[in-house]
This record gives sequence, structure tokens and C-alpha cells, in this order.
Amino acid sequence: MMFFDSHCHLDATEFDADRVEVVARAIDAGVTRWLVPSVSAATFQTTQQMRAQYGAHIALGLHPIYVAQHDDEHLGVLRQQLDLGLAVAVGEIGLDFYLPELNAERQIHFFEAQLKIARDFDLPVIVHIRRSQDQVLKFLRKWRVKGGIAHAFNGSEQQADAFIQLGFCLGFGGALTYSGSQRIRRLAQTLPLESLVLETDAPDIAPSWLAGHPPQRNEPAELPRIARELAALRGMDVADLAVACTQNTERVLLLGA
Repeated sequence: MMFFDSHCHLDATEFDADRVEVVARAIDAGVTRWLVPSVSAATFQTTQQMRAQYGAHIALGLHPIYVAQHDDEHLGVLRQQLDLGLAVAVGEIGLDFYLPELNAERQIHFFEAQLKIARDFDLPVIVHIRRSQDQVLKFLRKWRVKGGIAHAFNGSEQQADAFIQLGFCLGFGGALTYSGSQRIRRLAQTLPLESLVLETDAPDIAPSWLAGHPPQRNEPAELPRIARELAALRGMDVADLAVACTQNTERVLLLGA
């Protein structure tokens, strides 16, 4: 079985000490493809190194959590880097209304600007939607992009349907492995298979078996076990799930097989 981790921050500093081993463990586990999204202009180069060194697919964008670090000049840098033709998507972009210290107006400014850039480059987007599903949907309807992935989806069935209608797949990962995550687990069971993609968000969103205070570092090698949990929820064979989710990721990111 081969797996595609549709959201993995392989360039994060948490992996600096043992990144080669992390990749080797992932490959041994059957995770042979990754999408690595950037989070700021300062990380564009390290994200692109993941493509050069490990063959990762990459996305470039300005993450809402780091909005205080972003400057309008960085939007120009983003355009310059996208001109190189190395990125398959614009991301990770979006809105985060969970953390009260983040300036909502600035987040919206950079989100809209990057949706315009995605339209200009005819690229899909990777969207961060924490406590902001309806607001993100509002701007996706305003700036119709080429679809993409709603990362770490945790909304309602109606919101899921809205993303799907806009050409998005929904990312499911470690959160579904917790028995208390009833809404996510229910959606993982019932949403159309063609709308699902697998992700780890490594080193974050640790699955239940890595939970603790603090949780252990998440890795892409955990994806097959996450996939087994999702397959069990749906009552299907994990190999069939792996194939379907890989095909979904390829389709929504406009990748060749």
C-alpha cells in the first residue's frame, strides 16, 4: 500500500535533527508522497528544499497564524516564487479565529490577496479553517479559485457540502482517532469517499496514540495507522481507502498519476 500525506510540514524546525530518518520511516511505512505547505515568506526556501531533497510536492503561502510576520512585500515575493513553477498550490492560507491575539482584519487582507494570486496562477489552494469555516467559504465564493483542500476539516455537514461544491477535498488526520471527536468521526464515515484526503499535519495534530502533555511529535509515518482508523469507520478495506485518497489528492491538486 502506498499513501499520500496531503499536509505535512516536513520543513518544520522540529524535524531539523532527524529529518532524513523521519523520511525513511515514512517510506518504510508506505508513505511515499507528501505535500509540504509553507507558512511564511521566511520559509519559502526551506519548503522548496523539501522538493529538491525529498521529492515532495510543495505549496507556497502565508499562514494566518503568522500574520504578524507578514508584510505586503511578501505577496510580491510569493508571486516571484510561484513564477518558478515549483509549487502545485498556494498554501497554507486561510483564517484562524481560534487564537484571539490574531488580527482578523489583517488575516482577511492576506487571505483575499492570496486568493487573487491563486486565481492569477490558476492554482488550487490549501486552506486553514480553524473556527472560520463560514468566513473562509465566503471569500472562496467571492474569489473563485481552482478548488483545493480544506485542511483539518472540523465543520458541519452543511459546511462540508459547501466546500465540496466549490471543488475542495476535505483533509482528515489525527483528530479522527480520538473517540471524543464525534462530529469529525461521523463526517469521516458519511461524506463521499471522493471528497476525502489523508493528512498528518506533522509535527502537529498528534493522533490519539501520541497524546500526552505535551503530545509526542507527529510524523508522516503515522498516516497508515490513521488511514486504518478511517477505513474501519467507513467499513472498508484500508488498501482501497489508500488508493481512493491518493487519487483524490492527485485530482484536487491537478497532479498527474
